[in-house]
This record gives sequence, structure tokens and C-alpha cells, in this order.
Amino acid sequence: MKAVFLSYNQALTDRVNAILDEQGIRGFTKWALTEGRGSVDGEPHYGTHAWPSMNASILAIVDDEKVAPLMDAFREMDAATRMQGARAFVWNIESGF
Repeated sequence: MKAVFLSYNQALTDRVNAILDEQGIRGFTKWALTEGRGSVDGEPHYGTHAWPSMNASILAIVDDEKVAPLMDAFREMDAATRMQGARAFVWNIESGF
């Protein structure tokens, strides 16, 4: 099992939900409002007057074989919406119930 963390401009929520549905990923935890700024470029997402946009973040625990297709779909979405900002990270899960 792997943990997949997705962080993205909240304007992309419908697209991200569609990706999760298409990939058969039902369970996840979502933080609807998260702040952040990109490590390379892009505008900050702070929810302030100067930087009004916000991010959303999702943590999903998925079977190993679902990771690559999910990451590919998320990467494709990011490439099509580059200025919105999106990042994805994966790490191992040792146990759970």
C-alpha cells in the first residue's frame, strides 16, 4: 500500500474528483482549504487579499498498482492547467486497518 498526497488549486477540485473516480479510488481524506506556494514558480495560495486563491489537499491510501495510473492522470491534469499549480507525492505505508 502507498500513501498518495495531492495538493492543488481548489479551482481544480472537480477535475481531481473525476480523476479519483476514473482511477477507482474511493477512500481519501480531504483538507478543503490549505495554504501554500510552489517550490519553483507560481503564485502563492494564501487566501488573503493580495493572494486570494487557496489550495485543497487529499491523502489517499491506495494499492501499489493504482499509484502509477493515478500519478500519470494527475501529471496530465497539471500539464494542462500549469498556472493553477498541483503537486503529488507518494510514500510507503507499513500497516493499517
